[in-house]
Amino acid sequence: MALFSEGENCWRETNVDKASCLVDGEAYFSALRKAMLAAKDTIYILGWDINSRFKLVRENSQDSLPEELREFFNALVERNSKLEIYLLTWDYSPLLTPDREWMTAYKFENNTHTRIHFQMQPTDILSASHHQKVVVIDDSLAFSGGLDLTFGRWDTPAHSVDDSRRCDEEEGDVPRPYHDVQIMVNSSCAKALGDLVRSRWNQATGQKLARPSPWKLWLDHIEPDFTNCKVGISLTQPETTNQAERRHVERLFLDMIDASEDYIYIENQYLTADKVGNALKNSLLKSSGPSIVVVTPYNTNGWLSQYTMDVLRSRMIDTLREADKHDRLRVFYPRIPQADEDNALNVHSKVMIIDDNVVRIGSANLNNRSMGLDTECDLTLVTDSKEKKENQGRARAFLNRLLAEHLAVNYSELETQWQNHADLIKVIEELQGGERSLVALNPQVSDQAKRNVPDKALVDPEAPVNAERLSEILFPDEARKTAAGRFMLGGIVLLALLALFVLWRWTPLSEWIEVGKLVSDIEGLNSTLYGPAVAVAIVAIGGLIAVPITLLIVATMLVFGSIEGAVYGLLGSVSAAVLGYVAGQSLGQEFIRKIAGKKLNQVSRQLAKKGVMTVAIVRLIPVAPFVIINMVAGASHINLRNFTLGSIIGLVPGTIALAILTDGVIRAASEPSAYHLLLVGLLLAVLGVVTIATRHWLLKFKERN
Repeated sequence: MALFSEGENCWRETNVDKASCLVDGEAYFSALRKAMLAAKDTIYILGWDINSRFKLVRENSQDSLPEELREFFNALVERNSKLEIYLLTWDYSPLLTPDREWMTAYKFENNTHTRIHFQMQPTDILSASHHQKVVVIDDSLAFSGGLDLTFGRWDTPAHSVDDSRRCDEEEGDVPRPYHDVQIMVNSSCAKALGDLVRSRWNQATGQKLARPSPWKLWLDHIEPDFTNCKVGISLTQPETTNQAERRHVERLFLDMIDASEDYIYIENQYLTADKVGNALKNSLLKSSGPSIVVVTPYNTNGWLSQYTMDVLRSRMIDTLREADKHDRLRVFYPRIPQADEDNALNVHSKVMIIDDNVVRIGSANLNNRSMGLDTECDLTLVTDSKEKKENQGRARAFLNRLLAEHLAVNYSELETQWQNHADLIKVIEELQGGERSLVALNPQVSDQAKRNVPDKALVDPEAPVNAERLSEILFPDEARKTAAGRFMLGGIVLLALLALFVLWRWTPLSEWIEVGKLVSDIEGLNSTLYGPAVAVAIVAIGGLIAVPITLLIVATMLVFGSIEGAVYGLLGSVSAAVLGYVAGQSLGQEFIRKIAGKKLNQVSRQLAKKGVMTVAIVRLIPVAPFVIINMVAGASHINLRNFTLGSIIGLVPGTIALAILTDGVIRAASEPSAYHLLLVGLLLAVLGVVTIATRHWLLKFKERN
């Protein structure tokens, strides 16, 4: 099969002498530890995450070296004076900080041997991540797939809900069962992956690493699944100033779907990639074509992912099932004993097998961002060489390993069903029904949830989402021109708003509106019955005439205290938003186009369709001043209820952050000790991180893992 085309669907076409598919963390991490013990010159590690305390093995390692990763690395270089270890991980989004190890860089840079080199690489694009998971030993043996060297990844094929060995901490709950796949390769493929890591290292540090001398390395206790076959290395890399765009991952998915004749088997964490979904849909619409089986988790990790990515997945499943006129599609989740929604098996693998002759394993999810935004690396093996017969049946043997795990059956039962039916769907359906099995996935997503989830381009982008792009998504072509009467009414409202804005912006009024002035002038309100109402009104009116909302809220907190002030400030902010919305209705679309500028000059039908969550995102990631956003929403088709609710959701995090900081400042001012000053400094640092995280919260989807 002539599948690969360098530069189109793969970065490099190479060969492998031996390759083995390592199913689940126990098999991979055990093999990796043994491979690193054999390293002579270099160990390269690319990751989305890494944890210095992660243990590769959970039983007696039998090699007398430390279990925790950092100490294991130290022991490796101590016993081998030539060995250099290079660790390159993503410099992750602050949103992920609570789930990451604290001070990882310090632990690997300052508490390790000088021949252990650690680097965190940021992305050139704000919302992207480095998602490749690759380890290369001496350019001789390499691993690639979906598994990072971090907490929550170790598991066995049994996936027992209460297996305490999955606990990475001495105390804590047993984490969710975790299914993933890594592939081990040698020879030319390992050398090529070494080139990939060195290129990434050079991009991150400016340092060019010398290529080590490869040697014949394999783990004798692992029987190869494939021998002497072609391998395509496919990458995703967004375009940057120093790097051309690479979309090999996406192109190869499309080519594999198009080339398939008998069956397509997919295991993946997500199912939201538009172009891949369209290719599957077109395959199903044909009168004859391959059976398509998708294995995906019952739900993804975390409420945010479940409310966004799972909803997008349900939309795609609905679309595919509607196209399945010939009954060739099945979408399953693996049911395991004693599991509920909270500890259902997390299918994190990224596997695709077609027609008993192509096997693909990698890091790329079937979502849009893996197609064009994040860095990804997939390996695809073509096993049907006419000259070499040794790989015949081996792709199906790997498929049977996966099915045997999910269906809790043995290989002989699978082979019997293959002989009886020769159809993947019928093979599976004949073996379903056990306590552990593959079960049809029927996502339970309400219509309201489907309506409220923002556009895919926000939640699951395939390209960078900057302010201009966000504006295009939220404000497409305007729907209609306003009537003459609305122009006159809008003109009056506009002139009034502009007059107030000019007074504040270019007269001594701006000097009066300072925190100190605001506090002193409204301090008397605290002791009156009508004080709270007046405070809310001040914030509402100030927000309407473009006085910074943050300034108004802080002043209110200083007068009424952080908790009461936060409540009044939030009420005033929401009131200002509603007043701005009403003003936008009065101004009309043509006036909004004039005052909002080129980037925000069209009415948002899509904003009205997407509703609450989209408004929340715009609050968290402001693409224009507060008052402008309010008026644009008012001139669009979004209803007031959704706009108000979305504004509340988007304004609450910032208000809480201001309350915490203001309370710290008040304490430091009343008791000016070193302790309180240090506390304020720490609060500023923490809130800085929280602020950045909140801005990206609804745009990041990762446990990308």
